[in-house]
Amino acid sequence: MSLTGFTRARVAANHALLTPDTFIRAPLPGWTGALCIVHISPELGARFKMYTVEMPPGSTGEMSILDIERFIYVTAGQVGLEVNGARHTLPPHGYAYLPANLPHRLSAQSESRLVVFEKPYRALAGAEPPGVVVGLEPEVPGQPLMGDEALEVRLLLPDHPSFDLAVNTMTFAPGAHLPMVETHVMEHGLLFLEGGGVYRLGDHWYPVQAGDVIWMASYCPQWFGALGKSPSKYLIYKDVNRHSLGPL
Repeated sequence: MSLTGFTRARVAANHALLTPDTFIRAPLPGWTGALCIVHISPELGARFKMYTVEMPPGSTGEMSILDIERFIYVTAGQVGLEVNGARHTLPPHGYAYLPANLPHRLSAQSESRLVVFEKPYRALAGAEPPGVVVGLEPEVPGQPLMGDEALEVRLLLPDHPSFDLAVNTMTFAPGAHLPMVETHVMEHGLLFLEGGGVYRLGDHWYPVQAGDVIWMASYCPQWFGALGKSPSKYLIYKDVNRHSLGPL
């Protein structure tokens, strides 16, 4: 409860910092018995949607919108996935990419929480659309960013032009930071999983911590430096492999 009206949350024209004290829960079509927190959406100015789903045991989720691809990442609990006649179990840090128009069913096997990224799939001429991907983040090999061993990147989806989105984790050793202020055409959605630090967005510097969500529009100047005595880690989405001139 806020007695002063203070929050670290901020919404600007080209970025947003969204903090757990401001989250509002509501049902969404396709999710039965679960509540959703919509963080990023076209109403904000984004070209994708990012939301958290809180799933009591027995609650379910299914495909509900045509032509929309979906990436899910489990942050707590255990979630079953039925797709293409196969059954998978996703524990914490388990994830799945689900192509557009592919029926699937998610079911909470315990009190669970997951983050979802959704966007219209943009087909690439001459390329087959991607298939289902299921994985566990800790099993993905890490790579140093630009040779910096203090900053580890894990690519959760194949680096292949059929994919029009990428989802990665980035882990920073205490004191590590991005090597430059980035300004680029790609749009980001980000969830802090562990630790915290300082994020530059546009001309503002924000203290950030686990549980925070960030939206970065195209060309928003951005930089992060980790603070504290333990590693900092976030999950980050971006659009890739497509010309801006193509249909949105």
